[in-house]
Amino acid sequence: MPTFVYSARNRAGEKLDGEVDANDRRAAMLKLEGMGLMPVSVEERKAAAAAAKGKARFTLWHGRQGRMGMRDVLLFTSELSDLIASGMTLGKALNSLAGRNTGRADDEIIASLRDEIIRGTSLSDALAMHPDSFSRLYVNMIKAGEASGALHEVLGRLVEHFERMQELKEKVIMALTYPIIVITMGVLVLAFSMIYVIPKFELIFEQMDQALPLPTRILMGLSYFTVRYGVFVLAGIGAALFAGHRWVQTEKGRLVWHGMVLKMPLVKRIVASGIYANFARTLGTLLANGVPVLQALAVVEQTVGNAVIARELRNVRERVTDGTTISGPLAAGGIFPQVMTDMLAIGEQTGDMPGSLRHIAKRCEGELDRSIKVLTTALEPILIIGIAFMVGFVALSILLAVFNLTSGLN
Repeated sequence: MPTFVYSARNRAGEKLDGEVDANDRRAAMLKLEGMGLMPVSVEERKAAAAAAKGKARFTLWHGRQGRMGMRDVLLFTSELSDLIASGMTLGKALNSLAGRNTGRADDEIIASLRDEIIRGTSLSDALAMHPDSFSRLYVNMIKAGEASGALHEVLGRLVEHFERMQELKEKVIMALTYPIIVITMGVLVLAFSMIYVIPKFELIFEQMDQALPLPTRILMGLSYFTVRYGVFVLAGIGAALFAGHRWVQTEKGRLVWHGMVLKMPLVKRIVASGIYANFARTLGTLLANGVPVLQALAVVEQTVGNAVIARELRNVRERVTDGTTISGPLAAGGIFPQVMTDMLAIGEQTGDMPGSLRHIAKRCEGELDRSIKVLTTALEPILIIGIAFMVGFVALSILLAVFNLTSGLN
């Protein structure tokens, strides 16, 4: 009969380790439950030794505590919601998710959550111990779900929220991917021509010892400058980007950069629509789950993703005195669109702020889709003309020199 190594907790929350003989893992878990123990992990002796080696290897490479990405958090929330909705207790649901041994950071974090729940810690407090994985939005909504006794409903809303946020993020990334690829390829082709192609023609033209047209001389000068000083230019650009990145990390730099992004042609509509949709969706979700207005604004301030908007939300929180009306302070700041604040004011008058915020989010997401279409439609001809101009200038400069040399030979 196989021997299983177990780790369990008794009714007092004390952790116990030992071994038990059973036909299979399920039988071993039933035997432990019959002994009045809550199984934390049950593995056959050989599998347990292999798992211990894998855990040590994971700790060596990833550190003691990992981090769950947005997709991992979304998957964990979806599965936990399904297990709890099926009637499973929170402790058993977390134990089931922790027993998968995927070899990723999820294992350590979920096991830690399970252990905290067994000790009697609330789920929201346990989640707050992993701020790199679970945002304040997540923790506050779970806390509201625990207070209302509808945890599985809150988990379902979190799944819906994260799916929409992920979709929103992917839309913005897809809108910017095509222009970046085209510009990168154009720059690489132009650099290749300047470094390897043009110098070969330059040797031919020098041997012919004839005057070259002005466009050809300009092209040769650019090629000479690229070959001689291109490395220094790249180093300077890299240093400038690094310094700019460090500056953007400061509070003042972040405010300036985020303000510039909100004013950039073509891009500003996409960025602003994404931010407003994120703001409305997050705030509406928090209010719908019973989170107080001021606390919800504090959470949104940290998750909105733009320093200018975050500063305005901080000012709004300071101007809100009764804790219920926020449309007035939002409109007074002049940052948010008037139609947005008007719709929010209607929601306050009717007592349905979450509903108004959902309508605002849908409106902003529709505006985001239209802005993305406008960007892609406008960028295609602009990029084509820009690339055609660069390639045409190179080709025309070479052809003019060839025609000039041919005329001289005749």
